[in-house]
Amino acid sequence: MSSEVTADRLVEDLKVVINDAEALLKATSAQTGEKIQEVRARAEESLRQAKVRLTEVEEEALRRARELADATEEYVRDNPWQSVGIAAGIGLVLGILIARR
Repeated sequence: MSSEVTADRLVEDLKVVINDAEALLKATSAQTGEKIQEVRARAEESLRQAKVRLTEVEEEALRRARELADATEEYVRDNPWQSVGIAAGIGLVLGILIARR
């Protein structure tokens, strides 16, 4: 679960960086000079690569989530009573923890 939270946070942070970089590139579009053009070109390429990587990460996360959901569904179909027992046990534990507060 913590890896999912970390991955979600990484994706969100990357989106923020991409938006900030786009804003910076737009804000400096009027600047001229060979050095600035080189920096802008490198920044634009880095931004393009970041967008591609973000898309890949999101697609991989969706694929894994679908696989996990499919595996869970298959397990529940193959073991309905065990699944009910596990769910009841988890519910009991959560109920006890909530009641303690």
